[in-house]
Amino acid sequence: MLPSGADYWLVRFVFQRGLAVIYLCAFLVAARQFHPLVGEDGLLPLSEYAENASFRERPSLFYVYPDDRVVGLTAWAGVALSLVALFAGPYWLPAPYALPASMLLWLALWALYQSFVNAGRVFYGYGWESMLLETGFLAVFLGAGGSNPPVVVIWLLKWLLFRNMFGAGLIKIRGDDCWRDLTCMDHHYETQPMPNPVSWFAHHLPERFHRVEVLGNHVVELAVPFLYFAPQPYATAAGVATIGFQAWLVFTGNFSWLNALTVVQAVATFSDGVLTAVAPVAAPAAVSPPLALTVLAVLVAVLVVAMSVRPVVNMLSPTQVMNTSFDPLNLVNTYGAFGSITRDRYQLVIEGTDAENPAEDDWTAYDCKGQPVRTDERPSQWAPYHLRLDWQLWFAAMRPRPGRRQRWLLELLEALLDGDEGARSLMGSDPFPDGPERVRVLRYRYRFTTPEERAETGDWWERERVGTYVAPVSLADLQGGLGRRTVVR
Repeated sequence: MLPSGADYWLVRFVFQRGLAVIYLCAFLVAARQFHPLVGEDGLLPLSEYAENASFRERPSLFYVYPDDRVVGLTAWAGVALSLVALFAGPYWLPAPYALPASMLLWLALWALYQSFVNAGRVFYGYGWESMLLETGFLAVFLGAGGSNPPVVVIWLLKWLLFRNMFGAGLIKIRGDDCWRDLTCMDHHYETQPMPNPVSWFAHHLPERFHRVEVLGNHVVELAVPFLYFAPQPYATAAGVATIGFQAWLVFTGNFSWLNALTVVQAVATFSDGVLTAVAPVAAPAAVSPPLALTVLAVLVAVLVVAMSVRPVVNMLSPTQVMNTSFDPLNLVNTYGAFGSITRDRYQLVIEGTDAENPAEDDWTAYDCKGQPVRTDERPSQWAPYHLRLDWQLWFAAMRPRPGRRQRWLLELLEALLDGDEGARSLMGSDPFPDGPERVRVLRYRYRFTTPEERAETGDWWERERVGTYVAPVSLADLQGGLGRRTVVR
């Protein structure tokens, strides 16, 4: 028998505020990064999306208005609405107004962010983007005010959390031998997209600890999710295990808001009784949700069940694909993470020079905000903030040469040569405010130093040059197309 909605008033209260924080972070990232990445003059110009995409397949406000002013207004409107949802939401309005105001608020947040995801292309092609949209869509139907949430929506959140975790577990078991022989964590902390200040220390934990880590990963992702649907206190125990697992990932890496959003989803495994046992907060007297909202929630549940068929088939398939949406509105998606683990960390380092005929000593490196460049610089903590360029640099470094999907990199080099302010804002340092005469991109293999090496040198990294990713090019080369034809295959 399903518990009544009276068991989830405080759960909704905590969930909504947690989701508001995630939305706030996402819109701040859009406000600061969308323009230089995919704005009118971005690395992948917005006009290309508007001209080549289908609104029906990738709906976005920017399809109708591919304008930086509209982008800015949309991003900052999202920031403002996120703050309203967090601090001054319509939850305490009189009964006739709280519910419609709340639904409009969450619907607006979902619709605004949909525009960024569908127009952002490769820079928004991450699983946590569609996951935020799916979570945000369900939040529309949780209700507000003194009435309780429809219990069916709480169960839909559990279903989303299940697909999030179980899909990640399946893709690992199928994807890489190291998940089966329990050795993946020997490499993960060093080769993950963006290490944080604790990653070096986690990497040097004993091998036996790493074996236990992988085994624990399998338990939390493959066994624990089935308990989300169990009665209390088993559902709470599963939620606590999931939150603890995500907290360790936050503590040892930078994965944007993936882990924080999963924690927010896991709140649905609790009940008001659990929360009041932890914090001395009392829920208001139980009031059933309005009939109209209950009916609407049931219709949403029918829709989600119907749309779950393709994600479930994919999740159970031997050829499982991770982080895929099956509808243009990202309503019901499939998820997964780290189906394979890289054994070596390759890194791209962008360098510039003002010399006409530069020697090796004449080149100066641009620092990145999140990717390692200097070997003596400790990795930084950025999550839940998302550095979109840095993540793409990590993916690009896996290839020995840039391909067509790395066209944005050549656009970045051209913008840096031209002294473009937006492109410079994406980098961690600005050694050439007016633009260098030439740039190049070198490819290195990085590894964490050993404790002995770090004690002797103070360095966090050791690196070895393994090739030239983009040979030296000038602004004239790139604007004339010579550089693009030379390096893109």
